[in-house]
Amino acid sequence: MRIIKVTPTPDKKLIIVSDDGRVGEFDISPYLQYEVFEALTSVTEFMNISNGGYFVEWECGADLSADTLEAQWKVTGKVANKAMA
Repeated sequence: MRIIKVTPTPDKKLIIVSDDGRVGEFDISPYLQYEVFEALTSVTEFMNISNGGYFVEWECGADLSADTLEAQWKVTGKVANKAMA
């Protein structure tokens, strides 16, 4: 999966649009117990995310691969026109 768009929400979820048009939600809350993700308990830190296409990363150094996201996200729909994602 390639990540076309990622949007963080204040409740520690990522809304993801994939290259095939699927839209899903990934809850990062279970990861916050691990040291590398501790900084993301701050909403400001969590909202500052970068999309690397095959991964997402935060300024604190935490990252997640597209494979990890895809394995555990909840698909919520599909974008009708991928170019609009």
